[in-house]
Amino acid sequence: MPVKREHIMVAVIDGQGGGVGRALVEQIKRTFPSLHVRALGTNALATAAMLKGGADDGATGENAIVHNAGQMQVLLGPMAILVANGLLGEMTSQMAAAVGGSGALKILVPSQRCNIRLAGVAMQPMQVYLEDAVRMLGEELDRLSE
Repeated sequence: MPVKREHIMVAVIDGQGGGVGRALVEQIKRTFPSLHVRALGTNALATAAMLKGGADDGATGENAIVHNAGQMQVLLGPMAILVANGLLGEMTSQMAAAVGGSGALKILVPSQRCNIRLAGVAMQPMQVYLEDAVRMLGEELDRLSE
């Protein structure tokens, strides 16, 4: 059953200073201005950065991420959000399990800082990854709203 884009639940998850999350939110809101984007930060600084980037609302901490991950249709963030102790230890095992166990489509941005390398993915500037993530989000929005 088709869903209107403004009813699709999308969250961006980030930690540390929230720079990747903020950049994702900015590009998502520039490309899909009416899309409701929730910022989920592992800390208040990350949530604040994503809110400054244009997120519609936000929540912070382990419970916020665990609670919201299962309610979203699309989750975006650095690939470290799937790893216990990712983001320099900010992703708890409960958060990583909630993200990984969520039925949401996960659009992950590669990062050289998280000690995970994906075979078949060429090293690119972060901006290239962000643009690709937003393109993939558009494809998912089209699929969900058909």
